[in-house]
Amino acid sequence: MVNFTVDEIRTMMDKKKNIRNMSVIAHVDHGKSTLTDSLVSKAGIIAGAKAGETRFTDTRKDEQERCITIKSTAISMFFELDDKDLVFITNPDQREKDEKGFLINLIDSPGHVDFSSEVTAALRVTDGALVVVDCVSGVCVQTETVLRQAIAERIKPILFMNKMDRALLELQLESEELYQTFQRIVENVNVIIATYNDDAGPMGEVRVSSIL
Repeated sequence: MVNFTVDEIRTMMDKKKNIRNMSVIAHVDHGKSTLTDSLVSKAGIIAGAKAGETRFTDTRKDEQERCITIKSTAISMFFELDDKDLVFITNPDQREKDEKGFLINLIDSPGHVDFSSEVTAALRVTDGALVVVDCVSGVCVQTETVLRQAIAERIKPILFMNKMDRALLELQLESEELYQTFQRIVENVNVIIATYNDDAGPMGEVRVSSIL
């Protein structure tokens, strides 16, 4: 069941401070579309059982046949903060009940190098970029490319490590090895960001921080 109504979406459109535009970018096959499916499922737009199978944003026939994303596709979702999440909001005015809702416009972009122009187009209309990295494959060539594109468009990246089940089931890593794997991905991402971003520039320092 969908967790929001058309009226709620329409109301959020008039509250610019409560609108977030996000792009999902990554190397090919690192799980962008599957992650998007999971978020769409959380919003109640598709059944949970279909998340990861549907590839909801791959609407073109050639995308479905080839199982890759070719064109960037956007979807709007409504998200309401829980009371426990309000402590992270520094602006007291946004802690009011009617300000807990957010309109999330999520863009699933291609990962294949041939469709890099679609990534640039998506980044130019978004506020932030969710950079998905397969924690087994690690940072790949196209990961660097999309990070460079994001920085060029002055978009701050958020690192999302995906497919952790692969590290546990396929590589059977122990806890310390798993930690080192995650830490290495964070460091590799920060090296790329430091290469293309000037800390003295308009965005300042944008390197990602490890929460481990």
